[in-house]
Amino acid sequence: MPKKSKKYVVLGGGGSFGLHTSKYLLENADAEKVISIGRNPPKQRAFTMGVGEGDKRYSYHPIHINYELDILMELLDKEKPDVIINIAAQGEGAASFTKSWRFFDTNCTALSKFAEELMARDYMERFIQIGTSELYGSVHTPSKETDPIVPSSPYAASKAAFDMYLITMARFKKFPMNIIRPSNAYGSGQQLHRVIPKAILFGLTGQVLPLHGGGAAEKSYIHSRDFARAIYLVSENAPLGTVYNAGPKEPTSIRRVVEMVAETLGIPFEKLCQVSGERLGQDGRYWLDSTAIKNDAGWEPQVTWEEGLKETADWVKANFDELSGLPTEFRLRA
Repeated sequence: MPKKSKKYVVLGGGGSFGLHTSKYLLENADAEKVISIGRNPPKQRAFTMGVGEGDKRYSYHPIHINYELDILMELLDKEKPDVIINIAAQGEGAASFTKSWRFFDTNCTALSKFAEELMARDYMERFIQIGTSELYGSVHTPSKETDPIVPSSPYAASKAAFDMYLITMARFKKFPMNIIRPSNAYGSGQQLHRVIPKAILFGLTGQVLPLHGGGAAEKSYIHSRDFARAIYLVSENAPLGTVYNAGPKEPTSIRRVVEMVAETLGIPFEKLCQVSGERLGQDGRYWLDSTAIKNDAGWEPQVTWEEGLKETADWVKANFDELSGLPTEFRLRA
């Protein structure tokens, strides 16, 4: 018996990872609809990358989950989606040490209100929450899903709080959820304050990239397409109520990432960056054990560093005139 086509909702759909997820679903999931929801009107085309253009199955709706939950629920009650994917979050760990309540407003309070509304409906088959690997803190061995939660920023604490809420609701109220805790994702369309697109843009404009702490911190990276594929495979194959890490086998130092960007652009590493002080709350290593998602959902990373960095650099080059005039620092918004 063939699988039925599903309706997907992607919250946080205006960001690069939401867009890559929508694109993956449109191309690989035989989706009936992909309903994308973000807090802002669509960004410049450099960031939307043409996702969904000309596809009648795709729609984008600017709705702010913190302040317009009633409007969001009206849309969902009309569409009755099968799968809801939440990528929406107030991000950036280092910035969360000031005005930390804003991070809890979105990442915990608004989302728990949303989940409670969903529990009063019966049309949703699965809710997938995109968590963070940062809640494990700095580690010396790969983190398992059952490891202690030791967040090192208010951002990570706010994400951990909603994870705990969902786990409780799944246990006692049978809320049909999964949590995916991905490693750092990167790719085309990513905001310019992130290290990879920023390094590429600086390399092309001759600016010097501040390399915090000499880039000694190690993080695990996956390409946006691998991120989206993890979501789809969990939505199709994983048992409900489970939590999954999703990352590569080995972490990579930020210095090595910037070195590879320099190699991709064909410029000397020494001309691209300059060592600066370490960021507050910077963890020494993010490293995930992704055995469970491989066993249950059949996922492991496929996009190589070479392929992913070239693709991202090509995106920056193709949109250079537009991107070169935009700010590259993080700005906190509601």
